[in-house]
Amino acid sequence: MRRRIDPAAGAHAVRQWATATDAGARPQRADTAAAVRYTLEELAACAPGHAVEVRVPPFGVTQAVSGTVHRRGTPPSVVETDAATWLALATGRLGWREALDSGALHASGERCDLSAYLPLLRA
Repeated sequence: MRRRIDPAAGAHAVRQWATATDAGARPQRADTAAAVRYTLEELAACAPGHAVEVRVPPFGVTQAVSGTVHRRGTPPSVVETDAATWLALATGRLGWREALDSGALHASGERCDLSAYLPLLRA
């Protein structure tokens, strides 16, 4: 069974990431990892399903959004980005279209637009 991030610890990690980012500092790797995992869990909770695989290497991956169930191989819809972009999307600091247009976010498949679920929280 996969260990879940404690909500208080996850929210704290998101705040730590945001504080460091706002100060122009590099966030602690542990805070970034916890913040990514927590926000991926939040996405899966607010958009349950297995139609879209969201990848934020090297920190985490989740499946979300109802629709076609994927079990093996490449899923029908994939969203992939780096941790900084994902956390900026998850906290409302960056818009979906802006991230796509900049090339920082890669999304493919029929249900890959997650903009209806973002931001997940404000930091």
